[in-house]
Amino acid sequence: MRVLLVEDDEPIAESLTRGLSRYGFEVRWVLTGADALATAEDFALVLVDLGLPDMDGLDVCRELRARGDVPIIVISARSDEVDRVVGLEIGADDYVTKPFGVREVVARMRAVLRRVQPKTETEPAQEHGRLRIDRRGRRVHLDGAEVDLTPKEFDLLAFLAEEPGAVFTREQIMEAVWDENWFGPTKTLDVHVGVLRRKLGDAAALETVRGVGFRLVLT
Repeated sequence: MRVLLVEDDEPIAESLTRGLSRYGFEVRWVLTGADALATAEDFALVLVDLGLPDMDGLDVCRELRARGDVPIIVISARSDEVDRVVGLEIGADDYVTKPFGVREVVARMRAVLRRVQPKTETEPAQEHGRLRIDRRGRRVHLDGAEVDLTPKEFDLLAFLAEEPGAVFTREQIMEAVWDENWFGPTKTLDVHVGVLRRKLGDAAALETVRGVGFRLVLT
């Protein structure tokens, strides 16, 4: 999956490029807004810093949105609410504040891509040990028998199964599975995890990582 990174801070850009590559993304990195707007290549998603040397990143977002519907995520050191609001109002799909970890950016990217890009009809079901997860059909089978899951239970399992063994924070899960603007308590997450544990039995372990979040360990 090809991603355009617009970032003039070379250490950040190099670190992010390496990190995204490890997650399977192909990154094209440019340092200026002009370079970003001059590229004629097709990208699945664009990451844009606001503090660019030649123009404001918000203007880059505005122009990209005027040209099409490519998903845009702002990455910026500007943490004021007004900057977030303006960025989202002009068409950015998400806003990530520096400093950030690569895993957080990847989780945000995947969440945005799930919202804007429907699964293709040719996407195969995935085998995860004793589990078979059919994302297109939204069905899960355990040892060949279908598991009755609610929509949110399915979304939670499918999200964690994208990267078995990886730890996701409660905030990342809530943003990806519920809503990026969720402001309520996260108790609902604990309830869904508990139900999934009962339904999956010993086929998979939804482990709690104290003080952080959860991870899915396949058995």
